[in-house]
Amino acid sequence: MNRTIERILKESKTIAVVGLSSDPSRASFGVARYLQRSGYRIVPVNPKETEVLGEQAYPSLAAIPQEINIDIVNVFRRPEQTPAVAQEAIIRGAKALWLQSGIANAEALKIAQSAGLDYIEDECIMIRHGQLPTA
Repeated sequence: MNRTIERILKESKTIAVVGLSSDPSRASFGVARYLQRSGYRIVPVNPKETEVLGEQAYPSLAAIPQEINIDIVNVFRRPEQTPAVAQEAIIRGAKALWLQSGIANAEALKIAQSAGLDYIEDECIMIRHGQLPTA
């Protein structure tokens, strides 16, 4: 397992899920439900939702109250939308930007790394969490 991924997953407590849908058939819902059941606090970010998995949803990262510390911004959006999400993640004080499987963007990478964020792309956070050593 990649040490950066292992560290991010072990040190984090709160994950903002950008593009989280309340539709149980969507990948974002299944992944967020798994993470929530694994002990993480999930903060849904989707302007079309009011509540997902029992958590209040916010229209943007900027709308999340400052007293909620965001460790990981997990992204379920099209690649061309990720540079803007990277900028918001920096402003919001996130520690890591994680683009889900099939999502990669060179500009988002540059933005995140220039601000010192850990950056993971084209990886499923649920699968990687399931691979964590259990000891």
